[in-house]
Amino acid sequence: MKAIATMTAVELRRALAQRELSAEAAARAALERIAEREPQIHAWQYVDADGALATARALDARGVPGLLGGVPLGVKDIIATADLPTCYGSPIYAGFRPTADAHCVTLARQAGAVVMGKTVTTEFAYFQPGPTANPRNPAHTPGGSSSGSAAAVADGMVPIAFGTQTAGSLIRPASYCGVFALKPSYGMVRLEGIKPFSPSLDTLGWLARSADDLELMRCAMAGVGFEPLQPAPPRALRLGICRTHEWPAADAGGVAAFEQGVKLAGAAGADLRDVALPASAAGWLNAQKTVMAWEAARQLDAEWRAHPQQLSAALHALLDTGRHTPEADHRRALSLAQDGSRAVQSLMHGLDALLVPAAPGEAPAGLSATGDPVFSRVWTLLGLPCVNVPGLHGPQGLPIGLQLVGHPGQERALLAAAAALHPLLRDAP
Repeated sequence: MKAIATMTAVELRRALAQRELSAEAAARAALERIAEREPQIHAWQYVDADGALATARALDARGVPGLLGGVPLGVKDIIATADLPTCYGSPIYAGFRPTADAHCVTLARQAGAVVMGKTVTTEFAYFQPGPTANPRNPAHTPGGSSSGSAAAVADGMVPIAFGTQTAGSLIRPASYCGVFALKPSYGMVRLEGIKPFSPSLDTLGWLARSADDLELMRCAMAGVGFEPLQPAPPRALRLGICRTHEWPAADAGGVAAFEQGVKLAGAAGADLRDVALPASAAGWLNAQKTVMAWEAARQLDAEWRAHPQQLSAALHALLDTGRHTPEADHRRALSLAQDGSRAVQSLMHGLDALLVPAAPGEAPAGLSATGDPVFSRVWTLLGLPCVNVPGLHGPQGLPIGLQLVGHPGQERALLAAAAALHPLLRDAP
């Protein structure tokens, strides 16, 4: 059973489709792993053992149809599920039951996924953490806001889980926990049923154990047929090395890991080109903060008015900033984002992706904060697809990922680049 719990989603789907494994056996393996590890990791807000087993048995009776037929799935708890509580990481919504599934959950269920339950999120997917610990070292944060999803995938509880990103809530926890994550192009998947925080930035994504798993879920979210992924053509990766204006935020371990990754890619034959961002990029980080604060203040106005005492100090501070931000500043920030996206796309001509830092370094010690999203904010602002590629480690032996930033709407090509890069890092001495 533990061997099943360590399989990738693609491996599970193949075994399920060929009747080498039943959906019920896969669900039971996931539940066994959750029962074993949840007391230490606290990845789950709610586990639906009975519902998961019932769904799995029904899939077995029908022959495990669908792209995700029988694959266990975690759902971040800001994403609505009609049959499970959805609490948004806030005591305001304790026990709340939506009337319908979110659009992404509907698509996943239609593709045959077995929803195991709801994974822990930070408060409204902002910075106030829940109880989740990093499986690589429980004394360290797993990152946020997709804390539970990253930890559940990293610890073998589920092979794939939904998350969201408004600043760095997919890429950062994936880097800290040593798993893959895809933040698709802005707007690729409809967000109906996901609690809005900053609609100009909010993006649904997912975390998994391989780049092929990310592609499997992308196909399910697009509603297209899934075929076994073929090896990429034997040619060198074409990567733009971009240390970004935020490079001074990287710690010594983060700098060393990034430079090691660049060295390994070059030694393996990757075509590397240094890319410098335009001077205007110095303003992108603050533009993202402006957009997020201005929009969050309006999206959470009802909660702020009705339940101010149940909001964290960090969220109060953000909403206060947003309420005092002029609308003209919000418009200018969005205009800067549009110009920036065009500029980066021009810089990426002839490249498969930009290679940039994913996080400042290893996961910080302690569970009172979730780390700094500094290396993801600008790419979220620009709406470009990003993927975390694990494989490197810092001085404490904790994971540090590399981030690939791709062309808008070209997630498949970006994931192919991630699949090609990962073995170079994983097999490093």
